[in-house]
Amino acid sequence: MNVWSNEKYCDLANLILGAVLVLSPWIFGFAAGIPSQNAWITGIVIAILSVAALAAFAQWEEWLNLVAGLWAIVSPWLLGFQGTTAMTVHVVIGILVVALAAAELWLRYQNPPRLTAGS
Repeated sequence: MNVWSNEKYCDLANLILGAVLVLSPWIFGFAAGIPSQNAWITGIVIAILSVAALAAFAQWEEWLNLVAGLWAIVSPWLLGFQGTTAMTVHVVIGILVVALAAAELWLRYQNPPRLTAGS
């Protein structure tokens, strides 16, 4: 029986956030160029890592999602689109992705998987 755990719900939420970031240039009317390209690339990375984590959990996926979320937070300043709607979207989604990835890592360390005989 395939039971969804809290970790899977975090991965699903990150998948949705990645999709929102990919679609955000159209939803929020970003200017063409660096803000849109960054949203597409970062959103795709977050979504792919989330799909990989849903398929088979590995801690490296959560660490990379944490890094991708941090990139979304700092990229407006590093790429020069601060003070825009694109910045707000990147920062909010980045904070949510970081929080979910950190929560998932915390859950994993609090409740490590148990090995049972015969499984």
